[in-house]
Amino acid sequence: MNLGDVLQPWTRVALEQVPGVEVFDAHTHIGQNDPDGMRQSREELIAGLELAGARGAFVFPMHEPDGYPNPNDMVIETARESGGRLIPFCRVNPHEDPVPEAERCLALGARGIKLHPRAEQFTLDHPEVRNLVALADERTLPVLIHAGRGIPALGLHAVELAGEYPNARLILAHAGISDLSWIWRVAPDLPNLLFDTAWWMPADLQALFSLVPPGQIVFASDAPYGSTAFGLSFQLRSALQVGLSTDQIRLITSEQALRLAAGEPLKPAGPAVGERERAPHVLLDRLAEFLLLSAIVAFRGGDPTETLALARLACDVPEEIDDAPVFAAVVELLDAFEAYAAEEPDDRRSRSLLILASTVARTPEVPIPAPAGELTPGSAPRSA
Repeated sequence: MNLGDVLQPWTRVALEQVPGVEVFDAHTHIGQNDPDGMRQSREELIAGLELAGARGAFVFPMHEPDGYPNPNDMVIETARESGGRLIPFCRVNPHEDPVPEAERCLALGARGIKLHPRAEQFTLDHPEVRNLVALADERTLPVLIHAGRGIPALGLHAVELAGEYPNARLILAHAGISDLSWIWRVAPDLPNLLFDTAWWMPADLQALFSLVPPGQIVFASDAPYGSTAFGLSFQLRSALQVGLSTDQIRLITSEQALRLAAGEPLKPAGPAVGERERAPHVLLDRLAEFLLLSAIVAFRGGDPTETLALARLACDVPEEIDDAPVFAAVVELLDAFEAYAAEEPDDRRSRSLLILASTVARTPEVPIPAPAGELTPGSAPRSA
C-alpha cells in the first residue's frame, strides 16, 4: 500500500475548498545525523513538496550533535541548487558563539535563523538569543523557534523580544503550544510574533486558527516528521472548520511566508475569527477522543489495538444520521491504517492516518472525499 495514495484524495479535497491557493512550507529539515533516528535528504524533501504541489519551503538542518557549520553549508548549497524552491535558514546553538556563524551563513545566502531550545538546552533569556534577535531586527529576518513539546514555557521571553525588536519576525513553531493558553491574548499587539502550524492535535490547531490573527500564522509540516501533503490534508480542515476565509487561508498557506522570505512588510488579514457556536456532534466528539488516544498510544510506542477497537465501535451509528458519511470515511482511514501498519510495522508515518481520522471527526462541516470504491477523476466530495 502506498501511503501517499491514501492521503492524496484528502489533500485534494482540502485544497479544492480554497480556490487559487498556493502552498509554501515554512518548516522543513534535511540531515542524516539526528539522534532521534529521523533522516531526510534533499531529494526526499523535494519529492514531498512536488507531491503536494508546493512552490517551495524554508529548510534548515536537523539536530547535529557535532555542530552546525558544515550542515549549514550543506543546506545553503542545497537551496542554491534547487532553483529557488528551497529557502535556507541557518541553525545555530546559543552555547557556541552563534552570532558569527549566523553572519557567515547570511553572507552565503541564508534568509533566516532556526533555534531549538529543547535540542540545544537553552531558554530564550539566554544573552546570545537576544544578540541573534537583534541581528534579525537589523536585517528584517525571520527567527523560527521550537515552541512545542519537551520545553518549559518560553512565551514570556518571546513576547519581550518581539516587543523590543519589532523588525525581527519571531515564529513560534508547533502552534506555540507551550504558551498558546495565554499568548493569543497579546499576539494582536505584536504583529511580528508569528506561529507556524507544524502540529497535529486538532484542538490545538483549531484554537490557533480561532484565537490568533490569521496574518500571524504560516503553514508548516515539520518534514520529515510530517509531510507537506499530509499537513495540508488535516490542517486546512481545521482552518475551514473554524471559519477562516479563502483569502485568509491563502495568506497562511504561502503568501505571508513569501513576504517573510523577501523581508517585505507583513500583510494583515483582520482580527482573529474567535470562537463560534456550532451544532453539537456528540457522537463524533467521542469518536475523535478514541482516535486521539490511539494516536498518542502509537506515538509512545504502545499498542493502540484496544482504543482502535473502541473507535470502530463508535463508528457503528445509524445510517440515517446526518454525520453518517463522516463515520464511514473514518472507517476507511482505519482500514488503511491497519493495512499499512501490517505491511510496514516500523514506519512511523502510519500514525498520520490516525491523526487525519481524528481531525475528520472534529471537522464535520468540511467536505470529505468520495468513498474509496467510488473514486474517479471527477468524483465529487461527500458532505455530512
